[in-house]
Amino acid sequence: MAKQLSEIKTVLDNQLGRRLTLKANSGRRKTIERSGFLAETYPSVFVVQLDQQEDTFQRVSYSYADILTETVELTFLDEHGSDIAWGGQ
Repeated sequence: MAKQLSEIKTVLDNQLGRRLTLKANSGRRKTIERSGFLAETYPSVFVVQLDQQEDTFQRVSYSYADILTETVELTFLDEHGSDIAWGGQ
């Protein structure tokens, strides 16, 4: 896992447009798990475009610190359908 925010941003910049599974801790034992793709990266945050589901947000944003503190875990899908976990445990 990357040890600095700049390293995390660099890795995510190289993953733009890739399919992923997002697992995020929402507090008080609530964890969300959704799929989508990495849409955009900004200096302080990144944006994930989520797959369409009823009554849910279509886009979510998190800071790079969320990955560093293991609040958010991203699992990217490679070209062969295998998972590449990044962040979290």
